[in-house]
Amino acid sequence: MNRKQKKMLLRIILAAVLLVIFSFLPIKGWIRLALYLVPYLIIGYDILIKAAKGIKNRQIFDESFLMAIATIGAVALALYEQSGDYTEAVAVMLFYQVGEWFQSYAVGKSRRNISDLMDIRPDYANVERDGKLEKVDPDEVEIGHIIVVQPGEKVPLDGIVEEGVSSLNTSALTGESLPRDVKEGDEIISGCINLTGVLRIRTIKEFGESTVSKILDLVENASSRKSKSENFISKFARIYTPVVCLAALVLAIFPPLIRLFGMGLDAEWNVWVYRALTFLVISCPCALVISIPLSFFAGIGGASKVGVLVKGSNYLETLSQTQIVVFDKTGTLTQGVFEVNGVHHNEMENTKLIEYAALVESFSSHPISKSLRRAYGKEIDRSRVTDVQEISGNGILAKVDGTAVAVGNNKLMERLGIPFIPCHQVGTIIHMAINGAYAGHIVISDVLKPHSQEAIAALKEAGVRETVMLTGDSHKVAEQVANTLGIDQVYSELLPADKVDQVEKLLKMKPDKAKLAFVGDGINDAPVLRRADIGIAMGAMGSDAAIEAADVVLMDDDPMKISQAIKISRKCLRIVYQNIFFALGVKFICLALGAIGIANMWLAIFADVGVMILAVLNAIRALFVKKL
Repeated sequence: MNRKQKKMLLRIILAAVLLVIFSFLPIKGWIRLALYLVPYLIIGYDILIKAAKGIKNRQIFDESFLMAIATIGAVALALYEQSGDYTEAVAVMLFYQVGEWFQSYAVGKSRRNISDLMDIRPDYANVERDGKLEKVDPDEVEIGHIIVVQPGEKVPLDGIVEEGVSSLNTSALTGESLPRDVKEGDEIISGCINLTGVLRIRTIKEFGESTVSKILDLVENASSRKSKSENFISKFARIYTPVVCLAALVLAIFPPLIRLFGMGLDAEWNVWVYRALTFLVISCPCALVISIPLSFFAGIGGASKVGVLVKGSNYLETLSQTQIVVFDKTGTLTQGVFEVNGVHHNEMENTKLIEYAALVESFSSHPISKSLRRAYGKEIDRSRVTDVQEISGNGILAKVDGTAVAVGNNKLMERLGIPFIPCHQVGTIIHMAINGAYAGHIVISDVLKPHSQEAIAALKEAGVRETVMLTGDSHKVAEQVANTLGIDQVYSELLPADKVDQVEKLLKMKPDKAKLAFVGDGINDAPVLRRADIGIAMGAMGSDAAIEAADVVLMDDDPMKISQAIKISRKCLRIVYQNIFFALGVKFICLALGAIGIANMWLAIFADVGVMILAVLNAIRALFVKKL
């Protein structure tokens, strides 16, 4: 509870105590009025000031104006009737402020939940100077500098581990409770907490471009992008408030005039003015104005708890209508890491063939070469390799320990006149010849992400009608991945521009109200992420361009989070519509009862404050997403 909320709570308690005491005092006349004005002003002075400022700035029709008119009118009526009953006026203002305090506390709590969750901004970075660690502002650390992160400290900038082994707490970024192990050569993102060992990290991004900085920027700016529901409420309030004020004025004037001149009866001005004042109190649109933005804010907060960053409530609303999900393949459904997964038709031990291949390819930085070295798993002794000759587009010729080795594709074997055995398995095929004789081939392929298959099934379970995969890979590779994962449609051998064209076609074919989401991670995915109804980027290892272009960012690159994000958005929208229908339904019923004299000020208080409290409580449910 902040200082402002504590001060308001004190005002509420003091006003309530004074109201109870004064109601038992046998005092009448002007002294009684003066006494009741004390708790009234204690609890309502800020509302009266807001109403006065609204009139001065020609922004009259808001809830402060309605509360001021209703309560001042109630005091005036008590004076007119000489009843001395000022309790209603003070009570209406008191309960209104109770509702406002409750709303403020609820919004503050949801904001604190999010800020605690996103409390990843590093205060400093450790830079080693003259053999000592010096704490500096992360903004001062340039790309390529070495920083030291000790156990218990936050990783301040994105980088690559140069030295050390440790476990990282990534829960604030990804929502994943299990620690992530890192070692020398691993890429590490800012915002994680180092748990065990000391890490020396070479920075690869400045602080302004680092993951933690981008996340904080996304969260801070999320509330500025309003949804259609929020815009509807804003427009509704601007029209609704003057309409109900005019209706209250008509209710106060016309019925008594009709009674007086049309029927010759007593005008009963006090009765109709009281009804009009009650009508005004009931009409306050607080529940709608407060609970709808709070619902979206809570939804965004709930999503961020599980590592899904939504850039605005408008994107949350669009996400809830997603019926078609289009995927990039490499880095999105697959890890983008090539691995050896087969050695075929070899005349020697598998390990020996891989050893020769790793040694010959040791001078290349190509991902295929790296996968061969990983499969070999031992330190490469390049002195064993001589007479290296690279043939562009074909492969490499070399001698290993004096033995002639050829490593490459079909074209290399054909060039050397060596008969080879074609491979029917999907992947990159590395043919090998030793001393001029065919020795077999190695199959290297991209690895599927652990949860990709489950993610596609979860999307269909969540009501997504169609899944599509777009890739630049060969048709054979694309078909195998699509069949393994259960994807409905696949389009292969596409250039970046072709992906945009294909998404354009899918957008034209989809039903009007259905939305299309595209999921990608690379620089080449940025145009498609922009063109789709909703763009979803992989945030941990995705490119800056993709993260910038996307509307939703998955912080741990887990495709399972897509279905979870859709479920969160749908839950949030359900809560929004529940609040709209509930608040308006109760309002209109109570307005009708107030107009015909059945509802009094106490029912008006329930219609205003009670509905607001219930709507706010319902809105906060959007924060809780664990069971989705």
